[in-house]
Amino acid sequence: MAKFLAELLGCTLPNKGASPMFESKSHSRVGLKSSTKQMTTIFSTLASDKSLSDCKKEQQWRPSVYSSLAPVCFANPLIEKPVSKESMPQTPPFSAMFDSSGYNRNLYQSAEDSCGGLYYHDNNLLSGSLEALIQHLVPNVDYYPDRTYIFTFLLSSRLFMHPYELMAKVCHLCVEHQRLSEPDGDKNQMRKIAPKILQLLTEWTETFPYDFRDERMMRNLKDLAHRIASGEEQTYRKNVQQMMQCLIRKLAALSQYEEVLAKISSTSTDRLTVLKTKPQSIQRDIITVCSDPYTLAQQLTHIELERLNYIGPEEFVQAFVQKDPLDNDKSCYSDRKKTRNLEAYVEWFNRLSYLVATEICMPVKKKHRARMIEYFIDVARECFNIGNFNSLMAIISGMNMSPVSRLKKTWAKVKTAKFDILEHQMDPSSNFYNYRTALRGAAQRSLTAHSSREKIVIPFFSLLIKDIYFLNEGCANRLPNGHVNFEKFWELAKQVSEFMTWKQVECPFERDRKILQYLLTVPVFSEDALYLASYESEGPENHIEKDRWKSLRSSLLGRV
Repeated sequence: MAKFLAELLGCTLPNKGASPMFESKSHSRVGLKSSTKQMTTIFSTLASDKSLSDCKKEQQWRPSVYSSLAPVCFANPLIEKPVSKESMPQTPPFSAMFDSSGYNRNLYQSAEDSCGGLYYHDNNLLSGSLEALIQHLVPNVDYYPDRTYIFTFLLSSRLFMHPYELMAKVCHLCVEHQRLSEPDGDKNQMRKIAPKILQLLTEWTETFPYDFRDERMMRNLKDLAHRIASGEEQTYRKNVQQMMQCLIRKLAALSQYEEVLAKISSTSTDRLTVLKTKPQSIQRDIITVCSDPYTLAQQLTHIELERLNYIGPEEFVQAFVQKDPLDNDKSCYSDRKKTRNLEAYVEWFNRLSYLVATEICMPVKKKHRARMIEYFIDVARECFNIGNFNSLMAIISGMNMSPVSRLKKTWAKVKTAKFDILEHQMDPSSNFYNYRTALRGAAQRSLTAHSSREKIVIPFFSLLIKDIYFLNEGCANRLPNGHVNFEKFWELAKQVSEFMTWKQVECPFERDRKILQYLLTVPVFSEDALYLASYESEGPENHIEKDRWKSLRSSLLGRV
């Protein structure tokens, strides 16, 4: 994981002539020690010269709708303090989520006080002890926590304890509060509390299903669910069964997805190896598989949305998890960094960049290479129109890789006006101001969409990770008094929640299995093979390039 993060946080945008997938030796990684080793990284397209305060000033929080089973409302910047548990403010209507007009801080008098281990200011929850926050999560007869709080605490609590430890505490408190373990307990009390406990469990299993791959989590869930279902109400048993079946389906789908990824990875081959066994004249290229750039952009969107859909919200937190200073168990964090789906998405970005570069460098004739460049420019433009910013940046990165950008004779035959416009939209200056403006426009279009196509928002993923990284690094998890910094985790949940909205959009385009198969499995050149193909197409221009060309011919082709 340390290696993955080190690669993920490389943050320089190359000009033409520098490989966008390999960090320049002259730039140090953000938050990490300088390294002279060049690493493949999705983050090499990012600008690293912005401070956290600059990022916060320039980045705007955008309205969103989080469409899980149980809606989450982020109408105010912090959780309101209840005067009593009976008066705990509940989630406003679904359409009001992220609508700042739903809450007016001026309605409350300024006050600073603590309540049961929770600290409030202006009736907003700022911090609290871990135990108090856990207590605040558990419903009772007269109280159910606000769903913003549920999402935020379930997301951030894994920085302090394992999900199975939290589940065990929740189960214990539910049994303790409601005496579910006592056969002669008040049946009326049971009828009031059982649906609330079931709702909490349902929200947990719906929003963070991957937590339940842990047998300890599933055991606690089944135990508490059994207590609820063992009552006289037939409805409870039916709802418990539906919750468990939905969870099992999600976990089965995840396992199947991981098997497919493993199969794709195991069958991947270097393009150069294929060329050694088959003449280039019979090799297919992307244009022979899909001649229409608009169709290819749609198929790329299929892949993007499918891979986004399998990323759990907790992966954003677990990617940057570190040792809790109040936790004496030194080994407890070793198994929390479960970010396989996030890493798979990063790998897809890199693969697409290399595929673009491979398709451009492979043709022998200059006019064919120029046609391929113009083809990918059209694909990238359609990705922009769709709202698929991740594929757009991957294509731009591929065309900016050094083996491609050095093909001066090829580029001379290309009409680059459209490409220049796309590069301007993804310009990293001012903390990607142009891109962030376009993203806000796409997000607003999604909110008022009249068609499923207009709902699509696929962010430039590495920049999203970078924003979350800076938010995590810029604020402490705990305050000097040992309290959990809930204000920080509110902002974190706000950002992750917006991503959750985008990833749940269903792709409206018709699937083309032939094109998808090609995009996912066709062999691509390694970096060395790309340089060799580039030199073979347009010869070396200086002694350094000539020496490298000879070395590559010797090592890759066995020629002198």
